[in-house]
Amino acid sequence: MSDTADPPQEAPPQGAPGQEVPQQEAASAAKPLLEPREGVPPVVTTPAELDRVVAAFAAGTGPVAVDAERASGYRYGQRAYLIQLRRAGAGTALIDPVAVPDLAGLGAALADTEMVLHAANQDLPCLAEVGIVPRRLFDTELAGRLLGYPRVGLGSMVENILGFALEKGHSAADWSTRPLPEDWLKYAALDVELLVELRDVLHEKLVETGKLDWALEEFAAILATPPKPPRADPWRRTSGIHRVRNRRGLAVVRELWLTRDRIARERDLSPGRVLQDAAIVELAVRQPRSPADLTEIPAMRNRGARRHQTAWLKAVARARALPDRALPEANLPGDGPPPAHRWAERDPAAAERLKAARAVVAALADEHSLPTENLMQPDSVRRLAWSPPPEVSAAAVGAALREMGARPWQVALVATPIAKAFLRLESKDLG
Repeated sequence: MSDTADPPQEAPPQGAPGQEVPQQEAASAAKPLLEPREGVPPVVTTPAELDRVVAAFAAGTGPVAVDAERASGYRYGQRAYLIQLRRAGAGTALIDPVAVPDLAGLGAALADTEMVLHAANQDLPCLAEVGIVPRRLFDTELAGRLLGYPRVGLGSMVENILGFALEKGHSAADWSTRPLPEDWLKYAALDVELLVELRDVLHEKLVETGKLDWALEEFAAILATPPKPPRADPWRRTSGIHRVRNRRGLAVVRELWLTRDRIARERDLSPGRVLQDAAIVELAVRQPRSPADLTEIPAMRNRGARRHQTAWLKAVARARALPDRALPEANLPGDGPPPAHRWAERDPAAAERLKAARAVVAALADEHSLPTENLMQPDSVRRLAWSPPPEVSAAAVGAALREMGARPWQVALVATPIAKAFLRLESKDLG
């Protein structure tokens, strides 16, 4: 088989730009994609093998498909445990970033090459950790959203656009496993097998629908967005924390969360495998004092939770011993507007603005066949409605949206109609 990105032998079912082939039709027409065209390549585990891959991909042509497999739910953090690449003229490469953790040379060789990823935000952080930082990006998931596809998972898009069915059995596997089973490697190779072909079709549809410039702005924004800073109080995101009714209980949640995080980091385990959120909440509600108390809590009866029972009891005891002044506040003041359901009571005019702005965004999103959240982030709409510019105009609304990170194409679509909607409300109030 050729190394180049040959088109599928059978014509794939395709709908009009922005439309999926009906699910039943696509499912019946889809051809299972069972084997990579050149077979499953050996996993790159040595510097010498990596050098050969770098040379091959530097000599390749066109965009390069990139994917990464993590071990979410198994290991601490979001590092990559396998990286897959494919490029015309180079074929497919599977790289073990545990064995060869420095891929800066590969990143440099591909620095000016467009990298094609699906849901790029998920993989860019772990790729950057090993030295792969794209300068040019094509995100097939985001392109699918802009084109109005209702299902934008990689499997759905490959099936409905290219007519091939991907095997999805190992998406939640523990990719830190060594050696990686052959069928997992086949799955990983197939994830990049048709990614460039998918990109090419989506690119054509973006041109046909006049949305290519929108996509390019979105891709550039992804690359320009800095990493998110650590959350101030990550323990507050413990699932089920709403059951904890007082500040002392919140202190227990905090101590247990920090203890679990330390143990998880030391053992390189997903925090949920050390102690589940449900157990943290139950401990905060009951506040046990002894091992016997722990055994009465159903969430503490599995071996993983019992293994560190002394640490859990000490964490609870530390929280119980804190003076009141050291207890966490029940609610932290946010930097944004209050929850929207309170607006009608607190600021009826703002509630009307929010209703009007949401209607504008929804109508425009429907007109252009894309999700409302891709036209304008809901948080930006809320902030604008809660604190509009002192003098409402299209220019002022546009400036406020740009300050919140809106891209030029978004501002061009929504600034004027939102400003008009706000001005109509002002006129109504004055009348």
